[in-house]
Amino acid sequence: MIAVYDRLGRVTGVEDRATVYRDGIWHASAGVLVRSTDGERIYVHRRTDTKMVFAGMHDCLAGGVVGPGEDPEQTAVRELAEELGIVLSSDDILPLPMASASWDGEWEGRPMRCHLFAYELRYDGPIRHQPEEIADGWWWTDAELRAHLADPDWPFVPDTRVLVDDLIA
Repeated sequence: MIAVYDRLGRVTGVEDRATVYRDGIWHASAGVLVRSTDGERIYVHRRTDTKMVFAGMHDCLAGGVVGPGEDPEQTAVRELAEELGIVLSSDDILPLPMASASWDGEWEGRPMRCHLFAYELRYDGPIRHQPEEIADGWWWTDAELRAHLADPDWPFVPDTRVLVDDLIA
């Protein structure tokens, strides 16, 4: 079950994840951009081929959908621990200046509507992938990530593409 939002970003209820994705119901996700402490590198990862949405695609945000009763900051901390094994408190992440955006697009021919909340963490510690969610990961400079994003055939999650220009220098 995940939290359901309206078009304006207000929580309106709860629905099964599969129904939300199938019917294009507004929901929210939170993601954390993990940068090295010197700010020079970003952690980029590839999602597993078994993910329900955006399977096998790359992303520079560790995150996921907002659960019932969660606020986006709680989701960000939870997902960071689940996906990358980085356990911390909400005091350790900072909302990015553009903090939120909305994506009203399509995925596999179906509508996908999501409010995105973005945070940043400066971190050089260990990273441990959750094998069910993350297939691989590596550190890239902003320029390396931009070079990959310039290739239209490079599979990168479309909702993060909404924010990526504001995320990287």
